[in-house]
Amino acid sequence: MRQNSANERILDRNGRSPSRLIQTLGGTFSHELGIHLAGGKSSEIFKWFLASIFFGARISKVLAIRTYREFEKERLVAPEKIVDRGWHGLTVVLDRGGYVRYDFKTATKLLDVSRALLEKYDGNLNSLHRVASDARDLERRVKALGKGIGDVTVNIFLRELRGIWPKAEPSPSALALTAAKNLGLIPRTKADQRDALRLLKQKWRHGSRSRAKGFADFEAALVRWGLALRKQSHHRKSSRVRITHGARAAAHASSRKSS
Repeated sequence: MRQNSANERILDRNGRSPSRLIQTLGGTFSHELGIHLAGGKSSEIFKWFLASIFFGARISKVLAIRTYREFEKERLVAPEKIVDRGWHGLTVVLDRGGYVRYDFKTATKLLDVSRALLEKYDGNLNSLHRVASDARDLERRVKALGKGIGDVTVNIFLRELRGIWPKAEPSPSALALTAAKNLGLIPRTKADQRDALRLLKQKWRHGSRSRAKGFADFEAALVRWGLALRKQSHHRKSSRVRITHGARAAAHASSRKSS
């Protein structure tokens, strides 16, 4: 809550242009992890795909980053390395990253995805992009790499490849749309995702002052704000639940005394 309030004050002071949002909230998550996507190297793209699988799970951003760092430390950032490590070895690394609740399932997923990538595309995600017929086919092919690669993971992965892979054009995520509406960047009533993407790209072209940053940074900043809003909403809900439970307990105690 306090961090949200601080960010809101900074946003109000600095302005809410795309460049200011990136400056205040941060840009792409791949950059935060030290992954260099701009050159389009297959090895770097696989690193981001691995991180996207962690970000796409029902764990916190902190645990996702910690788990990726453990894989990086073990040099498990290539499909053949993951396959060579095997299921048990992967669960050990996942546990160290804090993935305890999902370690068995995630180890299986990583093995399946890595094997499929090696068998179908010679371990090269750039090859997957090359043979995709269009943006939708690209999304379908990424999902088809393995069970458990869902829409959320595909969206996380592809949104930071905008401008690098020509066919990477996913719709804005629910988090990005929530943030954009909250910041007044798109109308609150706007429902069509593709239309929202068009409007956000217009905002980027007209409001960006930084040549060093791209639309993917703007979108990532929106996702970061969306995550902050979701955390704030969960905090408020849990506070209301605690207050309600406290009131009920007090009423129950009072009724027992009066009886």
